[in-house]
Amino acid sequence: MSRRSGILEFAVLGLLRESPMHGYELRKRLNTSLGVFRAFSYGTLYPCLKTLVANGWLIEESGSTPEDALATALSGRRAKIVYRLTAEGKEHFEDLLSQTGPDAYEDEHFAARFAFFGQTSRDVRMRVLEGRRSRLEERLEKMGASLARTRERLDDYTLELQRHGMESVEREVRWLNELIESERAGRDQRRPASEGSAQQDSTSGESGGLPRHGEIPGPDPFDDTAT
Repeated sequence: MSRRSGILEFAVLGLLRESPMHGYELRKRLNTSLGVFRAFSYGTLYPCLKTLVANGWLIEESGSTPEDALATALSGRRAKIVYRLTAEGKEHFEDLLSQTGPDAYEDEHFAARFAFFGQTSRDVRMRVLEGRRSRLEERLEKMGASLARTRERLDDYTLELQRHGMESVEREVRWLNELIESERAGRDQRRPASEGSAQQDSTSGESGGLPRHGEIPGPDPFDDTAT
């Protein structure tokens, strides 16, 4: 499975965990509610849905009322198919949510993971945020070293573009610092007295208190116009 298809499968499972939907509803939610999927085609979505059904993570159901079924039969149109998450699909999505490996820090995966932070435990959120910050700090160091080596050979516009790129990464690092501090503050405020309650708090999906500003950074992983 490619990284690109893996991100889409993750997002589809997450949305269907909330409620069953047909393809058009899914595409609308991916486009509007999850900004990281602003542009992708049905040609991308439906093969993904078929794969998830084949894996046993989704089932297809008829979404038509008896009246709709009659109208569909008379018109010859295909009935709408509703996709519902199975118990195995829910378990698989929860397993994906718990993963905090290097892929979770990359540009394409991080934005999708962040979109489902409300369903993610606080400890996992912290590991993903800290991993992302560490990855960007490494990127900043490399960008700074590269700029120092090539500064004299760059014209003014290329130099400005390099600076703009560094400033964008620096802004995201500051945003991540705010998120991490908010998560820590929320965890400290909700720290229970008993050890049993502490274990329950560590797996809670409650928000740690997000800053009111800032957008999910990173490129659009499903911009079909870029290929």
